[in-house]
Amino acid sequence: MVTDGQVSELRRWLAKGKSLAAAARMVSMDKKTARSYRDDERLPSQRKMPRNYRTRVDPFVDVWADVEQLLQAEPRLKAKTLFDDLQRQHPGKFEDSTRRTFERRVANWRAIHGPDKTVFFPQDHHPGRFAASDFTVCNDLGVKIAGVTFKHTLFHCVLTYSNFESVSLCFSESFEALSDGIQNAFWKFGGVPIQHRTDSLSAAVRNHSDRTTLTARYSALMDHYGCTAQKTNARCANENGDVESQNGHLKDRIDQALLLRSSRDFASRDDYMTFVQGIIDHANAARSKRFAEERLTLGRLPDTRLDTDDVLQGIRVSKSCTINVRANTYSVPSRLIGLKVDVRISAETITVTRGGNLIQTMQRLVGKQAASINYRHVIESLVRKPGAFADYRYREEMFPSSYFRFTYDLLRTHHIDRIADKMYLQILKLAADESQQAVEDALRQNLATGEA
Repeated sequence: MVTDGQVSELRRWLAKGKSLAAAARMVSMDKKTARSYRDDERLPSQRKMPRNYRTRVDPFVDVWADVEQLLQAEPRLKAKTLFDDLQRQHPGKFEDSTRRTFERRVANWRAIHGPDKTVFFPQDHHPGRFAASDFTVCNDLGVKIAGVTFKHTLFHCVLTYSNFESVSLCFSESFEALSDGIQNAFWKFGGVPIQHRTDSLSAAVRNHSDRTTLTARYSALMDHYGCTAQKTNARCANENGDVESQNGHLKDRIDQALLLRSSRDFASRDDYMTFVQGIIDHANAARSKRFAEERLTLGRLPDTRLDTDDVLQGIRVSKSCTINVRANTYSVPSRLIGLKVDVRISAETITVTRGGNLIQTMQRLVGKQAASINYRHVIESLVRKPGAFADYRYREEMFPSSYFRFTYDLLRTHHIDRIADKMYLQILKLAADESQQAVEDALRQNLATGEA
């Protein structure tokens, strides 16, 4: 097929005095074709006439009126859904090879008669005006810590003018994680943007009342930094597109770096975050010029970070030596049964105090209706009341490792359940009184020999 460029080149050589044959050879064109374009001022694209006729029989001519009625009644119907319906109604009439023809025809109908689509408006970004943030789940990266799958989330904050970014590790979309992520980002930026935009997170917005009202804790955080809070509308992720698109790029960069590393296993969480931070620093280095310009326009940081940990006072310890915190259950030492304790909730930990004295610090649970029961808190009572073990609500928490579970299962194969329970509880008490690791090593050796 002759292109406009070839014809333009042909005419240029002819204008220089080249013969028709020579000019045709120089543009790889047949002499007869070259003559036709020499005698016609039009280019190939101008000579091409639109085709308004069919080259083959329309296979959908008999059913298209019905298809149009369906599209008018419900424009959200997909072309594949309609095609599958036609095949069910007319067995053997429409081959799979005609599906693409049908899809093109539906697309053409939508272009002419379909409903209007949502318009996206490109935005001009101004230095220092906006920071956008979002949580992005990274479980699909397949990262492991010491051989164990590491399920985690990254809080991602981006300055929309320079695309300078900050990430923080977290495990839930709690307010504490949101606060840590925002404050880490602002201190890394070295200043405060005029506005901060986030999704309609329940940690920041009262979603079940007035969607324009911020939670008191989030409002206090923004006031502390002199930053105006902005949120997107519910289910409109595109409104936070600056960070939403960066989320995909971030995870892709991490994934590619993991492929180069040839291993997704890290010795510790700190090693993994050092690895991620190296990727972030490399990306930010390419944005240093625009960031330097933007940093001059950022607002001043306050003298200190804001302590946003939540403190709950006067939580009574139940008879099962547990407390309920944010719809999750945690065990505490049994000596506190019936007394009240105070709880400090951070992004990752729960700290229990009594009269200002530290009782314990434990890992914060993710989600709701979960339980964290330390067998050391209940083992004394269980040994005295072994019959309670069989139906104990938190019995699965009484197996500190798989070796303890294997041991219990082996005991039940050699003894009746009541005796097996008593023997296992004695083993568990030994672990609590002496050393869990020493007991686990002994269990490992016994399991290897198959002895109960």
